[in-house]
Parts: sequence; structure tokens; C-alpha cells
Amino acid sequence: MLFTRVHEAFGGLDLLFNNAGVGVFGAFAKSRPEDWRRMIDANLMGLLACTQAAIPLMRGRPGAMIASVSSTGGRYGVEGWSVYCATKYAVVGFHETLRKELGAEGIRVTLIEPGAVWTEFGENIAADLVRERRQSLDALMPDDVAQSLVYAFAQHPRVLVQEILVRPVKQVAP
Repeated sequence: MLFTRVHEAFGGLDLLFNNAGVGVFGAFAKSRPEDWRRMIDANLMGLLACTQAAIPLMRGRPGAMIASVSSTGGRYGVEGWSVYCATKYAVVGFHETLRKELGAEGIRVTLIEPGAVWTEFGENIAADLVRERRQSLDALMPDDVAQSLVYAFAQHPRVLVQEILVRPVKQVAP
């Protein structure tokens, strides 16, 4: 429905920014299947559905781009985040393949992998612990991640910024 309205109003789509993230913290052995499904639905299934709906609207539009947020957790496993990391690893693999499928059509596929960011992300963690960690790392602000997207999209249509891994200077581990 949304993509039909975009097509009717604008005739196509230049940029799709997939930026969903649900994460439930805890040891996998004690995790709940309903939490797995929630993370998979938000972090992967939603991204797949939006991407598939957007592709027809991007064909023939110079510089069109599909950009998605994964995570440093999609490159480096992080204890306590097993299912979240699994969904973000899947996003990395999906984007690598999608880039190969759509590149010949001129549709750019970019992956943004942020480290610690000041957001409301993460369940099952005490708010004071999250705040303390983000303060100690001088965590990224949401605008820092947005600037990554702007940088990638602003390039000439022939230029693909394939991946951007961005994290706070003080974040030395995933």
C-alpha cells in the first residue's frame, strides 16, 4: 500500500532506507522463541518485504539506492545477542547478493553497520547500564549514522559506497 502511494505520487523511488532493529539481550539457552520471531520479523522479514516492493519503483532511476542498517553485531558476534546478531549477519549476506543482482540495472545497494549509538535499542538490559556503556564509549548520535547514509547517497550514480562500518572512536570491541 505504501509503495503504491509512492508510485502514484512520485512515479518511482530514489532511496529506500531500511532501518529497523529489535534486539532482546540474554543467553541463547534461556531465550524464548517468541522473541526470536519478533527479531526475525522486524530485522529481516520487514527489510525483505520493503526491499522487494521498492525494486520495481527504482528501475530506470539513475542513482537509485537501497540502503539498510545492519550492525557491527552483523560482522562480529556479541555475547548475549545471538539471535539479533544472526538477523544482522543475514542482512549482510542479503545485501552482498542483492548488490550482485541489481548492479547491472544501476541500482546501488549500501550497507551501514553502526556500533554503539544513543538510541532506545535493546531489551532486557538495565537502562543505567546501557547509559553507562554509551557514555564511556562516547557513543554515536543518530545524526552520525544519518550522515553515513547522506554520504553514500550523494555520490555520483556510477559510484557505489558498498559498506560503511561506523563506530565511536572509543569502541574497540564489537
